[in-house]
Amino acid sequence: MNSSEFQKKTFLLLLTVVSIAFVWIIWPFFGAVFWGTVLAIMFVPLYRRLLVVTRGRQNLAALATLVLCLVIVILPLTFITASLVHEGISFYQKLQSGELHLGMHVQQVFNALPRWMVDLLDRFGFGDISALQEKLSASMMEGSNFIATQAFTVGQSTFEFIVSFGIMLYLLFFLLREGSAVSVRIRQAIPLSMEHKRYLFSKFITALRATVKGNIAVAAVQGALGGVIFWILGIQGPLFWGVLMAFLSLLPAIGAALIWVPVAIYFFVTGDIWSGVILTAFGVLVIGLIDNILRPILVGKDTQMPDYVVLISTLGGMALFGLNGFIIGPVIAAMFIAAWDLFSFSKEADKESMF
Repeated sequence: MNSSEFQKKTFLLLLTVVSIAFVWIIWPFFGAVFWGTVLAIMFVPLYRRLLVVTRGRQNLAALATLVLCLVIVILPLTFITASLVHEGISFYQKLQSGELHLGMHVQQVFNALPRWMVDLLDRFGFGDISALQEKLSASMMEGSNFIATQAFTVGQSTFEFIVSFGIMLYLLFFLLREGSAVSVRIRQAIPLSMEHKRYLFSKFITALRATVKGNIAVAAVQGALGGVIFWILGIQGPLFWGVLMAFLSLLPAIGAALIWVPVAIYFFVTGDIWSGVILTAFGVLVIGLIDNILRPILVGKDTQMPDYVVLISTLGGMALFGLNGFIIGPVIAAMFIAAWDLFSFSKEADKESMF
């Protein structure tokens, strides 16, 4: 091995080590860095427009974009979170005081079941209603203890949250102002042809924006509609259920139905037929159509991914990365498809050049 090759391998080793060390250092604030980058990519078109309005004043344009981002995204989320916490505390108090008795609702469902279904439940060990109520009460107590523990943990983590939030805003400001230069340096460092780099970066930005805009738009609309119909039907905690439907609607096709379908079934088996019919019709014709119409337009059309790939990548992403995974999963899937498309095109081009 000559001196030049040795120096090259040593430099690559050094580059790998310092890169891993850098990722290790910033990993505790992965969420802040991730969302700062995502918001910068989402709001950079607005920053460029404001840059024209402010006559090239980068600091002023970045600051204005940051303020608009706070007003449009972060403050509404903070308000919804605060309202959700208040409703959760109210629900917990009603549960503890006995005003909300889940065992009674379970008893109503069992009384309305046909005999063959009761026999089937007996076979699987669910026929003893008193034992089931005890299990349900024990589960609710465990859930209450878990909520109390989490509330204490959140109180302890307030300082960490404030620090992460500040890092996100700080990073967002500088990425808006200097994002173009950072993008150019990243492209220069990637050892691919300019055509391939342009194609991959285009796919990455398109997939990221489509995933964020599409999933959040669908989640917000489905959650709002679900909360409204629950409020109209007099179901306890409509805001809580609406937010839960919004969260679950990040899963294509099956999300919000995991909430409204059991409630509709409860209405039917307890004799409240009209409420069951209204909720079922609203769930299928309104909430379901939102997913079937908006998601393919906002996500699948731009990313050119079928629904089953979006579903699997979303589930896998959330399993690995938590809530951040609903963005990371589909984006990785889109990059996977793009990279293999490039590979296929390259193979075809090589074959054509041989003839």
